[in-house]
Amino acid sequence: MVRFARACPSPFRWIQAPSDVSEVVVSFSGLTKSFPGMENPALDVLDGEIRAGRVTGLVGPDGAGKTTLLRLIAGLLVPGAGKLTTLGRDPVTDAAAIHGELGYMPQKFGLYEDLTVLENLTLHADLRNVTGREREETFDRLLTFTDLKSFTKRYAGKLSGGMKQKLGLACALLGDPRLLLLDEPGVGVDPVSRKELWAMVGRLVDDGIAVVWSTAYLDEAELCATTLVLNEGKLIFSGAPDEMTAPLVDRCWQLKNPEGNKRRLLTRALSRPEVSDGTIQGHHLRLTFRAGSPVFPPEEIGAPPATEWAPVKPRFEDAFIDRMGGGPGGESVLARHVREIPADGSVVIEANQLTKKFGDFTATDHVTFQVRRGEIYGLLGPNGAGKSTTFKMMCGLLKPTSGTAVVVGLDLRHSAGKARQKLGYMAQKFSLYGNLSVRQNLDFFSGIYGLSGAKQMRKTGKMAEIFHLEPFLSAKTDSLSLGYKQRLALACAVMHEPDILFLDEPTSGVDPVTRREFWTHINGLVERGVTVMVTTHFMDEAEYCDRIGLVFHGKLIANGTPDELKAMAATPENEDPSMEDAFISLIS
Repeated sequence: MVRFARACPSPFRWIQAPSDVSEVVVSFSGLTKSFPGMENPALDVLDGEIRAGRVTGLVGPDGAGKTTLLRLIAGLLVPGAGKLTTLGRDPVTDAAAIHGELGYMPQKFGLYEDLTVLENLTLHADLRNVTGREREETFDRLLTFTDLKSFTKRYAGKLSGGMKQKLGLACALLGDPRLLLLDEPGVGVDPVSRKELWAMVGRLVDDGIAVVWSTAYLDEAELCATTLVLNEGKLIFSGAPDEMTAPLVDRCWQLKNPEGNKRRLLTRALSRPEVSDGTIQGHHLRLTFRAGSPVFPPEEIGAPPATEWAPVKPRFEDAFIDRMGGGPGGESVLARHVREIPADGSVVIEANQLTKKFGDFTATDHVTFQVRRGEIYGLLGPNGAGKSTTFKMMCGLLKPTSGTAVVVGLDLRHSAGKARQKLGYMAQKFSLYGNLSVRQNLDFFSGIYGLSGAKQMRKTGKMAEIFHLEPFLSAKTDSLSLGYKQRLALACAVMHEPDILFLDEPTSGVDPVTRREFWTHINGLVERGVTVMVTTHFMDEAEYCDRIGLVFHGKLIANGTPDELKAMAATPENEDPSMEDAFISLIS
């Protein structure tokens, strides 16, 4: 059956759709893969299949084996044991034939950042033998499909995160693939760009393509028709998302509008044996109870007795964390080892008409805000909106074109070095040295922050213990998984007990349990009087912030509490919007 594209353009004008959209395009049984030096297999006796005309979510934390499975399917690795077929062929012996019908978008190194958008497409077209008039027509369709026609001369390295992912998708679609493998395309991408990527993938699926979407973001798993959930190389679940969440029906509850400090209430709730996981969700606390455990009276965690419980629908993330045995709990070991700073309500971070220009381009445009001691202030915005530029100026890493950035009373134009001794900074792109060992990174950064001698040894030892880095002290940092790199980066940022902590997307790409662990530490530090400024693309994390600044096109377009921003986005059709709803509404 030949089908013509709809008004919302598919990348293909004509495509031969499969006669049976349930056609199995990948199957594997007993699939195992090990690597030298690894104690356990990267994949351990996996059975599963992938079908055409649907999105299959390959779900799991960093190091679960997702990328290894994708590379085996693509014929880039040789299985250690088991049987695997891709598009009806052996991906090892028939790799060349498979590659002509398969699109692969890797997590890293898929694009050449020193080439333009058009040059990247041309390179991939050459590799796919897409030439002549076919190339011209395909480029036109793909650039329209991804909305990149206006950016063909821009270097890939200058694109926002969302635009890079769209270009990567366009390159993977060259050659009209039947099977599309996407390795964590949503990492580091703002909610608007993620929504656009999903819309594009939805149109591909409608045309009969089999799509595998690898992700550590469990809200993305809920959008898939079926999921394969991996953990430590093992397949722990296979099926539809609602089958995963079914065991948690009647176990997920909201504590509605509790008065008092929600972070403190959450810490107390997570310390109870009947609670396996919990988060702040707007005005409310959202808690997952262990099987057979009833809800407790609200006053037992310090909420008023009249506070009400309401059942809520379980999410995929709730189910995953429950299968992992629950979250990390509410008490931060890190917070117990930092000094307490009196939260006196004073302004410790202040931007006044802050502006940064790069030539004719204004990245940050007259931004003004204040942060008080002991607050969490979230800086949110789409990729390329200017939040990272603003963030770097507030850290003293970038000099403003005009306006002022003041931290703990010091103007960063003139006293950046002095101010940095009171700051901790965790960069979005790792500031760690990959060719140094974990111990050497700890020693180096503690020295930069002024620690030496016995105090330095005590602090680095304590950080290694708190963040579970002791088994890796002699390992090269580049060899660590993403989650452990993030732990090391946070350890390096806090070991000198800073007054203010700047965190630039600290949990991007890490698994939900590690994200919980990070926010337990962040909340604990804030309870000790530390001030935190954070950027994030996770809208549920924005709920932890006391106030949020929303940046768009370099300007601060909204500034207030999470509930105030959601109120701005409320409509008669959506009276209680989520934080993601508010984000998309306010920048639209």
